[in-house]
Amino acid sequence: MISRTSTAERVAGVLRTRIAEGFFLPGVRLSEQDIGSALGVSRNTLREAFRLLTHERLLTHELNRGVFVRVLPVEDVVDLYKVRKVVECSAVRAVTEKPPTFGKLARLVEDGRVAERSERWQDLGTANIRFHSAIAELSGSERIDELMRGILAELRLVFHMMADPRRFHEPYLKRNAEILERIEAGDGLGAEKLLAQYLTDAENQLVEAYAERSP
Repeated sequence: MISRTSTAERVAGVLRTRIAEGFFLPGVRLSEQDIGSALGVSRNTLREAFRLLTHERLLTHELNRGVFVRVLPVEDVVDLYKVRKVVECSAVRAVTEKPPTFGKLARLVEDGRVAERSERWQDLGTANIRFHSAIAELSGSERIDELMRGILAELRLVFHMMADPRRFHEPYLKRNAEILERIEAGDGLGAEKLLAQYLTDAENQLVEAYAERSP
């Protein structure tokens, strides 16, 4: 029999994925009744899942109001990109030959191209997130994979700050393809150089977007 904790972890995984794919917007209140009914779980199990995601800084609980998708401050943006630079750059730096997971990376870049052609900008953002999750997987560490799932879910909440998702996401598709070329060639140092600049540019854009929205 599956324990309530195990079920709560699975529910948390489903909700984390939904956040990472952009289905829950920052500041939105999550309905226990609607989500519990949709997933077929008890209120206690769902509350445990909410608690897990609150610990991961994806949700926030407000007394007498309920559970909300977290709105990240700009300080979190800077911190997220510090982590990304350490994890992702380290992962590609170690590449010295075409990795066994290259096919997955290539498919994710193609997913981005398909989304671009269809002008589905949220899906392009999702493909981008999955591509960078796959980059982190090059490290071969399950702990890093778990860390990045949370980091990239938080990042999706940050992406919602961009008023024009096409303008933000579209240029990075080409840059993902350039990083992919370096990985295919086994040029880890070249891929790292491209990726480091990519992450710096994305961070700067997001910080500027926060500044523009500040009163």
